[in-house]
Amino acid sequence: MTELLPNISCYHNKCDNVTTIVTESNLKFLSKTTDAIFETLKALAESAWSPFPEILLTILFSADDNTDGAGCCGWLLYAFSLFLIVVTLPFSLVLCIKVVQEYERAVIFRLGRLPLGGAKGPGIFFIIPCIESYTKIDLRTVSFDVPPQEVLTKDSVTVSVDAVVYYRVSNPTVSVANVENAHHSTRLLAQTTLRNILGTKNMSEILSDRESISQGMQSSLDECTDRWGIKVERVEIKDVRLPVQLQRAMAAEAEASREARAKVIAAEGEHKASRALKEAADVMGSSSAALQLRYLQTLSSISAEKNSTIIFPLPIDLFKAFINK
Repeated sequence: MTELLPNISCYHNKCDNVTTIVTESNLKFLSKTTDAIFETLKALAESAWSPFPEILLTILFSADDNTDGAGCCGWLLYAFSLFLIVVTLPFSLVLCIKVVQEYERAVIFRLGRLPLGGAKGPGIFFIIPCIESYTKIDLRTVSFDVPPQEVLTKDSVTVSVDAVVYYRVSNPTVSVANVENAHHSTRLLAQTTLRNILGTKNMSEILSDRESISQGMQSSLDECTDRWGIKVERVEIKDVRLPVQLQRAMAAEAEASREARAKVIAAEGEHKASRALKEAADVMGSSSAALQLRYLQTLSSISAEKNSTIIFPLPIDLFKAFINK
């Protein structure tokens, strides 16, 4: 413990113009006192009457190299906390032993600093109540709905778009130490990213190319949230809402387009039918018997429908003699 204390010749503490000088002899005294406390705790932990020797040794030597920067006061608080834990056994274990689930991790702060070794868990871990605090982080995938965003597209059309984002915590320590509230920050960033990406797209691209928009939004979010310990797994565009007037205009345009195509198709059909009729007339004109057969077929079709009126067409050739006279 002596070598862990800072090698300082003197320490000046100014308060209300009064200077208190802690000399090297005082530091040596504090070092010896800390060593004595640790030796006492070790002896108690290894004694035969101790009911929890393994637990005491685990708690006693759970400190890592990060405690070196705590200074003399930090080591004194650490030693005094361990002494209280040993004295109040087994009741102190209620506050020292903690459990985290398989999908959770515990980020521990010792005297306001992060110890080496990262997050603890899953399972049982130990904390020193007087000088340590911890935060539980859930590692399961979380989903949230992005509220509908009113966006002006590249072709000056106002649309309302909402989405859903799936993400999880990939680094519990970073998510606690680097950002105040990683979940809330991710939600706000998702809203602004959706607006920025949709602002560079045309309305037709938003309606027809949702997959590429989702992939672009996911890569942008993942790049920004990586420093927060967040991994964005998936982004999906849910719904695109257009103004009512624009919906009516698009419906009228689509209806007119369908009617135009129908007229073109009908005209093409009539054109083909007229060509077929001309070819049929040429064939029947070359043979008078064919024209008579066509006449009889027409009478047969009329009589099949049970009509009471039958029209007999007369050939014009019968009236040629009267016309000439």
